[in-house]
Amino acid sequence: MPRKKKAAHTLEKALPVTGANGQHVAELPVLAYDGDLDIRPVSPADFDADTLLRVYRTMLLARRLDEKMLTLLKQGKGFFHIGGAGHEAAQAAAGLLSKPGFDWFWMYYRDLCTYLMLGGRPEDVLLAHLAKADDPNSGGRQMPAHYSDRAKHIVTPSSSVGSQFLPALGLAMGIQRRGETAYVYCSAGEGATSQGAFHEALNWAARIKAPVLYFIQNNRYAISVPIEEQTAGGNPYKLGAGYEGLARIHVDGTDFFKAYAATRAAIEHLRAGKGPVLLVADVVRLLPHSSSDNHAKYRLPEELEKDRQLDPILRMEQALQEAGLLDAEQIEEIRREVRRKVDEAARWAEKQPDPDPSTATRYVYFEGTLDLEYEKSTPSGPPVVMVDAINHALHEEMERDDRVIVYGEDVADPKGGVFTATRGLSKRFGYDRCFNSPLAEASIIGTAVGLAACGFKPVVEIQFADYIWPAMQQLRNQVAPFRYRSNNAWECPIVIRVPCGGYIHGGLCHSQNIEGIFGHMPGYKIAMPSNAADAKGLLKTAIRMRDPVLFLEHKALYRAAAARTPEPDADYLLPFGKARIVQEGTDLTIVTYGMMVHKSVSVARRLAREDGVSIEIIDIRTIIPLDIDTILDSVRKTNRVLVVYEDHEFAGFGAEIAAQIASRAFEYLDAPVQRVAGAFTPIPFADPLERAVLPQDEDILRAVRALLAY
Repeated sequence: MPRKKKAAHTLEKALPVTGANGQHVAELPVLAYDGDLDIRPVSPADFDADTLLRVYRTMLLARRLDEKMLTLLKQGKGFFHIGGAGHEAAQAAAGLLSKPGFDWFWMYYRDLCTYLMLGGRPEDVLLAHLAKADDPNSGGRQMPAHYSDRAKHIVTPSSSVGSQFLPALGLAMGIQRRGETAYVYCSAGEGATSQGAFHEALNWAARIKAPVLYFIQNNRYAISVPIEEQTAGGNPYKLGAGYEGLARIHVDGTDFFKAYAATRAAIEHLRAGKGPVLLVADVVRLLPHSSSDNHAKYRLPEELEKDRQLDPILRMEQALQEAGLLDAEQIEEIRREVRRKVDEAARWAEKQPDPDPSTATRYVYFEGTLDLEYEKSTPSGPPVVMVDAINHALHEEMERDDRVIVYGEDVADPKGGVFTATRGLSKRFGYDRCFNSPLAEASIIGTAVGLAACGFKPVVEIQFADYIWPAMQQLRNQVAPFRYRSNNAWECPIVIRVPCGGYIHGGLCHSQNIEGIFGHMPGYKIAMPSNAADAKGLLKTAIRMRDPVLFLEHKALYRAAAARTPEPDADYLLPFGKARIVQEGTDLTIVTYGMMVHKSVSVARRLAREDGVSIEIIDIRTIIPLDIDTILDSVRKTNRVLVVYEDHEFAGFGAEIAAQIASRAFEYLDAPVQRVAGAFTPIPFADPLERAVLPQDEDILRAVRALLAY
C-alpha cells in the first residue's frame, strides 16, 4: 500500500468562484500537488526544446480543432461537437508520457489533445466530425470525439458516462496476466465518478494492484450541475480515500509542468506494479458542455472570466516565454501555422465520401468464417446430465485454449459454482484461470470486455438471470455494439453463462427468463439448449466464436432425467442457427425451446396415444440466429403451428417467432398462429401460484386440441 504522505508541493492562493445562484461554488484549481506519491517537480529546463514545442503545437492544434468544428457546425457541416478546451495541458502531459501500441487507452469524449499526442491526425478528427466514410474511429457510426485506433491500443468507447471504468480494469488484468509493464489510461470527467461503476472499479483494481490510471479531469461541471451538487467533499480526489491499495494524486491540470510531474509519478508507480492510481487534474471548461448546451444559462460571466485566466495554453505560452524558448512573434507564427494546418485538413475532409447507406447494417456480427467443423460425430459416450456436460465442455475448452478464463461469483473451487458447473476448473487449471469475482455483475461483464479487447477469451457466469440487471449498462452499451461502433476494428468475443428459468420454486428473483429482452439487442448470439448433448456442443462453439454470446442454461434441466443424453466427444460442435427436429409429425407444429421442449414432447406423446395426432416438434436451440427456414418448412407441411415458451406471452420472444410465421407462411396456415406462454406477472414462490403462471402440460394440450379443431 502506498504510504499516506502529504505531498510537499501545495501552492499559492485560492480564487473563490460564485455560481449563478450567488452561492460559493468552488476554488479554482491553483494547488500544485497533493496525494500519496513523491512527485519530482519539473520545469522547462527538464525538457528539450523540440519536445516542449511539440507539446505546445499539439495543445494549440486541439484548441484550433475545437474552434474549427464549431465553425463548421454553424455552416451546417456536421451534427454535434463536444470540446476539450481548457483540458489540454493535463492531456498533453499524459499523452507525452504514454506509449501508443504498448500502453492501452480507454478515453472519454473530451480527450482530443490526448488523442493528438498519441499520433491522431487533425484529418482524422475532422473526418469524425463530418461523419465521413473514412472516419477511422467508427466510419461515421458514432458521434464525434469517440476516439478509437486498434494499432495504438485506443479502444472503442461508448458514449455512456462511466462505462469505461470497468473495461479499463479488464485491460489492466490482461496486462497483469502477460506480465507486461504497460499501463491503462482511463479518463473521465468528475461527473462520471458519481457512477457506481467507478467505485466497483476502484475496489477491484485496488485489491489486485491493477496497473490502471483513473485520470479524472475535473472541470467542476457535469453539464450544468456543479460539483458540490455531485460529489461528497467537493472533489473526486477525496472519494478514493477509502480504497486500500489505491494511490491518489490531486494536481493543477491547467499547468503542463505540474500535470507532467504528477502523471509521471503515477505512471512510474503503475509500471512498477504497485497498484492503481486515481489522478484528479483540476482543469477548466472554456466551452459549453457541447454544441447543444449554453453555459451562459448557469454560469456567471465573472466565473467564466476566472476560468479564462487559467487557460492552459496561455499558461504554457507564458512558461515558454519565460524560459526563452518563444517570443511573441514566434507564438503568433505558430498559431498561424496551426490555423493553416487545420483549415487545410477541413477542406480535405469535406471532400471525402460519406458512408454508403448500403453499409448501415454491416458489422453487427462477425462476417468472416469460423473454420469450424460441426457435428463430426454422433454423441455416444456415457449418459450425462446437462450441468455435467457444461462442466466437461469448460474443461475441454480451457485445455484447448489457454486464453480461455472463467470467472464469476462462487465459481472457483472448492465451491465450483452454486450449480457445480465450474467444479474442478480451479484445481486443474489454477486459480488464475478460474477465479471468484466480487459480487458485482457490472464488474464481471465490464472487466470481461477489457480482457476480450486485449486478446483473452472470458467465459463469465452470472449466477442467476435475475441478477444480470446491474450489468445492463455494460451489456447494452458496451458489449452489444462493440464491433458495430468501431466499424469492425474491434470485437468482443465473450461468453456469458446465465442460469435461468422457473419450475424450481425460486420466486420472483430466481425464476426469470431473459431471452426476449436480449433478443432485442443487435450484436448478441443467444443459445438456450434443452439437453446435455446440445449444451456441450453449443457451449464449445460459443467459446470459439468471435461475437458475444449469451448462453442461457435452464436451471430445472441441469439434472433433469429428460435432458440427460449420451455425451458427445471433445470435438463435437453444434452450429448456431440450426434448429433440431425433435420429432417429425404431420398434423401440427410446435415451435419451442428450453424447458418447454420436454413439456411439448410429453403432450405430443399423450396426443398420439389418446387422439392419434401426429405432432412435429422443433427445438430452435438458438434464439439469435433463429433458424426460421426449418420452422417455415415444418409449417408448410403441417399447416398449423403452436409456439410454446416459458417467458411472458406478452412481448416474449415467442411473439417474434409467431410474427415471422404469420408474415412469411400465411398462405400455408389453416388456422391462426397460437401461443402458450407464461402470464404477464412476476413468478411467485408458492407452488400453486407458480404453477398458475408458468405453462403446464394441460395448457399445451388444450391449445393443441383447439388448433386442431379450428
